[in-house]
Order: sequence, then structure tokens, then C-alpha cells
Amino acid sequence: MRKSTINLLVILGVAAVVLMAFTATAAAQDAATMTPDEVSGRTKAMVVVGCMLAMGITGIASALGIGLAGSSAVAVAAEKPELFGKCLLLQALPMTQGVYGLLTAILLMLGAGILGGEPKVDLTNPMYGTMAVGIGLVIGLTGISAIGQAMTASSSIGATARNPDVFGRGIIYTAMSETLAIFGLLVGILIMSGVGFL
Repeated sequence: MRKSTINLLVILGVAAVVLMAFTATAAAQDAATMTPDEVSGRTKAMVVVGCMLAMGITGIASALGIGLAGSSAVAVAAEKPELFGKCLLLQALPMTQGVYGLLTAILLMLGAGILGGEPKVDLTNPMYGTMAVGIGLVIGLTGISAIGQAMTASSSIGATARNPDVFGRGIIYTAMSETLAIFGLLVGILIMSGVGFL
């Protein structure tokens, strides 16, 4: 990985910690002077921020990943059209992190009653909003693995073009990068379940 990419990831991590500290402090200070409806509205707004982080970060990473792998897939399919299906499957793998972001956003919105029904959590407690932001960051930041997954998918597409028999191994190598996103999704779901969003 290039040094600039590592620096960007470190900056994102620091920004995430600062965001969490700021939201928790602001929520606790403001809640004392607000009505329950105002606190509930702010908590829902923070849940929406958590949804935006989960879907936004994973969506960007997946879009970059699909584009990176797709550029290799187009080149191979142009010369060997019979490999289109294999190339398409490898190109699609980095999209799964975006699906995890979407799933997380839907579960958070359901838990907060944003999509209808009664909220499963006490929205007058502003800490639920802070927890939602944290959950969104866990999913979003681990979803950046889609970019690394795309690099492996791109190489797997090139290897499949040279030797179609390595396609299965290429899928295994490509899927390995997704393991961290799966861990992030698992942690997010466990947190949602533990604090009552599910």
C-alpha cells in the first residue's frame, strides 16, 4: 500500500475518534437543557449520521473497488469474450462491502423507528445516537477493505485470462480481503443487538 494511502487511513481513524468524542460530549451536555422531544430528535439525527457513515464509506469503497476490478475485466473480456462471466463475478466481489453498509443502515433505522413503527431504543437517551455513529464507523471503516479486495480481484482477472484454471483460487484470494469487512459487520450487529437496536 502506498504511504499516502496509509496516511489517509490514519487521518480517517483519528477523525473518527475525534468525532465520537465530540458527539458523546455534546450529546451529554445538551441533553440536560432540552425537552424529551428535542433529545429524541437529536438522537434520531445521530442515528441518521451513523447510517450515512456506514453506507457512505462502504459505498465509496465499493464503487472504487468495482471500477478498479472492472477496468481489468473489460480488458480481458475484449480479448477473451468467453471469460466474461468469470470476470463479472470477480468484479462484483468488492460490492459486498456496500451491501453490508446498506444492511447496517436499514437495521439502525428500524431500531430507531425511522422507517416506521416504535423505536426499539429509548431515543431520549442521546447515547444511542453516539452508539449509532460508532456502529456506522465500524462498518464504514472496515468496508474500506473493498479497495484492497479490488486489487486482488484485478490480479485474479489477469491470472484467469492467462490460465482459466486458476479462477477458483482467484476467488479465494479475493474473498480473503473481505474477511475484515465481515468482522466489522459482525461487531456492528453484536453491538446493535447488545444495546437494543435489534
